[in-house]
Amino acid sequence: MKLLVNGREREVDAPSDMPLLWVLRDVLGYTGTKFGCGMAQCGACTVHLDGKAVRACSTPVAAVGSRAVTTIEGLSSDGSHPVQRAWAEVDVVQCGYCQPGQIMTAAALLTTNPKPTDADIDAALSGNICRCGAYQRIRAAVHRAAELKGGA
Repeated sequence: MKLLVNGREREVDAPSDMPLLWVLRDVLGYTGTKFGCGMAQCGACTVHLDGKAVRACSTPVAAVGSRAVTTIEGLSSDGSHPVQRAWAEVDVVQCGYCQPGQIMTAAALLTTNPKPTDADIDAALSGNICRCGAYQRIRAAVHRAAELKGGA
């Protein structure tokens, strides 16, 4: 099957029921998307399908179809995406394991809501678990990213 990943068409030889997460990591080598719980409960595996945040661990590769897949590697090659810049400015990262999923979820939120409130951010990111408890810095970084995008 063919997948459009980070703007590049890729030929993939994988079972149709293989989770997108494993296709991305093991078949295509995109290791930024993390395995967390395997049950779509923690958000570490969040990627975009046509700009919407989805859990790659519970999305069978066959369900992707012709939709564009964007991983953390495809958000920007040089860290210039407003969410990535905000994450660095606010110094969000502690252990960093959950951050690709947090960033991808935040980027999807800002696409649909350029001026999110604290409640909007909390609701959008409620399915993303941070073991280090960096939630206040994450929220601050989302607000900063909105400013960088010109939304706030």
